[in-house]
Amino acid sequence: MFSYVKKAQYHETDQMGIIHHANYVKWMEEARLAYLEELGLGYQQVENEQVFSPVVSIAVQYKAPVRFADEVKINVSVKEYTSVKLVLAYEFFNKTTHQLCSTASSGHCFIKNGKIISLKREMPALHEKISALVPGKE
Repeated sequence: MFSYVKKAQYHETDQMGIIHHANYVKWMEEARLAYLEELGLGYQQVENEQVFSPVVSIAVQYKAPVRFADEVKINVSVKEYTSVKLVLAYEFFNKTTHQLCSTASSGHCFIKNGKIISLKREMPALHEKISALVPGKE
């Protein structure tokens, strides 16, 4: 699991003074990019190989609000992986209020030249790194 810390910004709030729900998806992307960078799998490095990983699904469950200036820790982990599909899990923990404020997941595939590919065949080293993160793997 990887933790990413984000301070909620004023421009991210809605009329009620809480973080607008759409910002959680942006925060997921920030955390995902930081996680992959930490693993040595930075998007720029992978995209230099002409391999892209578009989002194919997003699910977010909101449990408690986040307000301006709250500090949020976003835990990211691999939930599921096949050589063509990656699902990441997220937990948003409000460090200011000590509450779990949201859980989420994002699903991704891998494409090259506009076609879905298998990382196992196309980028075996990357496949091995991600495979090692799958829960239950030793």
